Formats: sequence, structure tokens, C-alpha cells
Amino acid sequence: MASSQPAVTQGATSFQADAFFSNWSDDYVPKNNDLRASILKAFNLKSQDAFIYHAHSSVTLEQAQRALDFGRTNGLLAWYRDEDGNEIQPPPPADVVAYTSIFLPTTVTVKALTGFASNAKKGSLRAEIATYMQSKLHLPDASSGLTLPSKVKTPPKNPSLDMWAWSNLALQWGGPTVATGKIKLSHHIAPIFYHHFGCSIPTHDALSLISQIAIPSKGKVARRTVLDVGCGNGYWTYLLRNAPYNVDVTAIDNGQSLWRTIWINDIVLADGAQYITKKRMTSSSLVPILLLVYPVATTDFTPSVINAYTSRGGDTIVVAGTQNDNRYTAFQDTTIHEWLQQEHGREGWRCVAQIPLPSFAGKDEGLFIFRK
Repeated sequence: MASSQPAVTQGATSFQADAFFSNWSDDYVPKNNDLRASILKAFNLKSQDAFIYHAHSSVTLEQAQRALDFGRTNGLLAWYRDEDGNEIQPPPPADVVAYTSIFLPTTVTVKALTGFASNAKKGSLRAEIATYMQSKLHLPDASSGLTLPSKVKTPPKNPSLDMWAWSNLALQWGGPTVATGKIKLSHHIAPIFYHHFGCSIPTHDALSLISQIAIPSKGKVARRTVLDVGCGNGYWTYLLRNAPYNVDVTAIDNGQSLWRTIWINDIVLADGAQYITKKRMTSSSLVPILLLVYPVATTDFTPSVINAYTSRGGDTIVVAGTQNDNRYTAFQDTTIHEWLQQEHGREGWRCVAQIPLPSFAGKDEGLFIFRK
């Protein structure tokens, strides 16, 4: 098995993932909406940086900053529209902050979401967002052995979450609604986030749930490995491996996508389905957990990986991806719930939890846990 390049940020004068996290503070979060200066400072990039960030669009830091500076010009921040397609005024900053607080490790998610809804004015955009988010929430029941964590006084560092929180105010984004499924593109700064922090933002809730599955506290004493298949630049793996989660993770990626920042130095370069097919599975208590973060929907990646995993006796699939009906991740013609029922329903798969993830402007993300 070959490994990817070492942890690196292309064009940086120096980069070490541990040092980056150790040094991270609010000082690196953009001031006066100057994202370009923030990225240059945080990743030790040269002032004349001209790297092209390829994602749904291709931009340099300067171009992304220019788009950010345009504000609402030409509908750049028109995330909310009525049934006739007319732009709706964005939520006020206080509502944006309230939405953001739902995902902070210093709040209790369910209570924060309840407060977000109960304090919304009737008929307001905030009320619409809250109703939609509550409709997608599926808390784990007692039989699953999983619980959402309590709030923490000293939260673990998560630069991706901090940068996302800033972006909500900068982009006037207060969360997804039913209509978000009609949005096909996000903002020009999205490729910057994707390249440096990955396509989906992990939360303390999400990482804690994965840790609970991998390190059972009752019944089973054996630790389980997480297979982060299609790991991208390894940001989720990096966080899962470190305190307070301490999960054993094997990161696998075919290396077809190029990332500016790589967070770990031991990504296994391999086709995910082939890796799983060849992997030696042991007793059921040691069967690894399959983690799919933002699985692509434009190839046969998702079905091939899941089919390989289920054929080897896999019993737990965790997916971080789109939870509306725009089919942006996993499958273009069906939801992952529907596909599992259609293709593997007889095997007894069921969704034991679905929680919201921080959604970048124009997106609608969630974490799904499926068990057999």
C-alpha cells in the first residue's frame, strides 16, 4: 500500500498540522471580511499567492476575495427566494449567530435548535429554517447506545468550524430551508474552504458519535477501526485521531482530486471498493466502520464502496453529505436512505441517527448513521 504525499500546504513556507492546530486562535479568523489575508497568515503563504483552487468553480484567493467584496451585487448572496423566484431579504445578523450557535460544542444541540425555533417570529425566514432543520433531526434512540454529547467548557480546536461561523455572517447565511434544494451553486469562496478544510465541516456532535461507535463503553470492549474512504485531504481523519475522540482511522483515497492542504501523511492511495474487498475482516465486533464524507454522486464510487462493504459483513455506515433532494452527494437519482432500502433492504439496514451538520451557504448537510 502506497501513501500519499506528506501533510503539506502547497505554496506554504512551512506547514505542520499539529503546529497549525496548536497555534490556531481567533486571530486567524478573517477581520473586516478579509478572507485572503486570513488564509495567507494561517497557512504561511506568500503575499503574491496565485494558486488556483479548483472545485465547482476555479478561483484564486484574490478572485474569491473580490467576489466577497461585491457583497450582494448581482445576486451573489441570494440564498433565499419566494415561490416566484423573487429574492427574500436575508436573516438579520442575530438570527445568523443563533443558527451558528446550534453547532458549537459549547451549546447543547437539541436545546439550541429548540431555542432557535421558539424565538423565531411567526412567518419569518428563521422560523422556516428552524422548521426544516427540526424535520430532518433524528436523534439516536436508547437501543442504539448513542447519545449526543453535552456541551463542553473547553472545546477542542476546529479551525474549519471557526471559519464557517465567520462565513455565515459574511455571506448572510442563516441555514437551509426546503427551497435550498433548488440551489445548484455556492459562493466563490467555497473552493478555498474545500481545499484547506475539506468539503464537509465536522462538529463535536458528529465526531463524538463516531467515537462512541468505534470505542464502545458497554457490551463490546474491542475498539473498532474507522475506514475513511474517499478521505479527501484527511481533515476528518485528523480530528478523529486526536483528543478527545482518539479513534483508530485508516484513511483511503484514490488521489484523483488535488488538494492544496493535506492534513495527514499516511493516506492509503487505493480504490476504496478494491481496498475493502481485499481487507481481512475478523469477528463482528472488530468489523470496521465505514465513513463516507461528501461521497461523489457523479461516478459509481458510492454504490461500489457500499456494496463491497456489505458483502464483507460490514454493519455500520456513517455518511456526511447532502440531506435535501438536490442529489449533490452519494447518488444523483435517489437519496442514500432510499438506495439502501432498494439495494440492501433485506439485510435489515436502518438509519439510527441523522443530525444536521454546518451547511456552507447554499448547502444542506447532515450526518447519517446506518446500522444493520
